[in-house]
Amino acid sequence: MRATGLDGFSKGWVAVTIDGDRRTISFHSDIADALSRPFDRAGIDIPIGMTDDGERDCDRLARERLRPHTSRVFTGARRWLWQEFGDPDQANEEAQRRGQTRVSRQLWHLGTKIMEVDAFARANAARDIREVHPELVFLRLNGGTPLPRKKSEEGDALRCRLLRRSGFCEIDRWLTEARIGTGAKRDDVLDACAVALAAHEPHGCVPDRTSPRDACGVPMRIWF
Repeated sequence: MRATGLDGFSKGWVAVTIDGDRRTISFHSDIADALSRPFDRAGIDIPIGMTDDGERDCDRLARERLRPHTSRVFTGARRWLWQEFGDPDQANEEAQRRGQTRVSRQLWHLGTKIMEVDAFARANAARDIREVHPELVFLRLNGGTPLPRKKSEEGDALRCRLLRRSGFCEIDRWLTEARIGTGAKRDDVLDACAVALAAHEPHGCVPDRTSPRDACGVPMRIWF
């Protein structure tokens, strides 16, 4: 089983691959390059599958699991937001006209990557490409106890400990050497590791029944 976990950052993607006992990290400018090497299953920390109104059961269920930190799950991704608009204010005016929720600035700025993954996943429907939320993975690794925010010193240290315990013996070197000069932040690397774990050995998903599909036939399910 060769599994790859991806997390996006400003200049591209962090890719962490688990292949037997071997674990590697690499950095890529686009999703096609990040997944150009053979893989059996890939996990990506990005919405995969979107509804017209931005409401997804998997987001709601993920937020419930992460209480009290529900804001760690971004909601409201809709293809038309980025297909039809280049400005978030205009997009939000249209969302309000349609009686839908506004898109947050944080989600809006993820639009390029969301649409990049959407196009890739739809063009490669036969490949096993899944949405993974790293915070759900870390919650599982921490025995169900909510974690401090990832950018805090305590939260960073706890996530590092959990990943070392899960076999990432080189995590310190990846954080202090491998990522330097790439533009990736510490939490981008940690999240990619968590996503790789779920891609390699998934422990569950939401919803846990047959996943609904969007209008393009893309399944909407978050794995951990």
